[in-house]
Amino acid sequence: MTALIIVTLLGLGAILWIASGPRRAQYRRQQLADTTFPAPWRAILKRRVFAYGRLPDHLQQELRRKILIFLGEKQFIGCNGFEITDEVRVTVAAQACLLLLNRDTDFYPGLRQILIYPNAFYVDRTEKDAAGVVWERHALLSGESWSQGQVLLSWKDIEEDCAHPFDGFNVVMHEFAHQLDQEDGRADGAPPLPSRERYRRWSEVMQKEYDALCRAAEWGEQSLFDYYGATEPAEFFAVITEVFFTKARDFAALHPALYRELATYYRLDPAGWQ
Repeated sequence: MTALIIVTLLGLGAILWIASGPRRAQYRRQQLADTTFPAPWRAILKRRVFAYGRLPDHLQQELRRKILIFLGEKQFIGCNGFEITDEVRVTVAAQACLLLLNRDTDFYPGLRQILIYPNAFYVDRTEKDAAGVVWERHALLSGESWSQGQVLLSWKDIEEDCAHPFDGFNVVMHEFAHQLDQEDGRADGAPPLPSRERYRRWSEVMQKEYDALCRAAEWGEQSLFDYYGATEPAEFFAVITEVFFTKARDFAALHPALYRELATYYRLDPAGWQ
């Protein structure tokens, strides 16, 4: 009888421990967010993340708090001899957390590790062509988002993006947009949205703009968006996210309906920061 009681109590304890998980996670994140943000890290933000200096004060404060949580939860790994420093960690975390401002978030719940390479890196890809033939290829990339819990990034490309913050390209934002897209288990260009109506509107606007980019790519016409976004809807979402944060005024002027969709999703209006 005593053994049965002990087993029962242990079982109840395990259930209560599991049930308290969200509260414990919230408490842990609150503790991280309340940590003093180091002065050298602020200097990194000002030096590397141009958008930081243009944010309203309350968003600067929120970004710093989110960076503290992000860095407390995610592991950074240097690859090919690359050394992970605070400069690297804060620069990447800041750009990833810009996508989370003004929103309740679980801080990229599927992500465990950020792998940083010194330069563009090679990955092996398996692809099937229209005839059903499977090809193996060695692809040179500046970034990649994996659904298994990793984001891979090239530091050289990150530095280039930081040096040219308004050219429409940002590899960190691109790959972390993929992470947002993958939160519902599918990389389909539609991150989790709150209602069927929002999905309907999203699909309508995105399809129209995606088709337009595909036509521009086919005919070599000028576009605000990189042709890579015409590869598939998931890449389109990642590409337009880059432009939303780096060329917001042009985006809002040339693609107002699409800009409104992203502004509603991200709950931000970066055109007002530039």
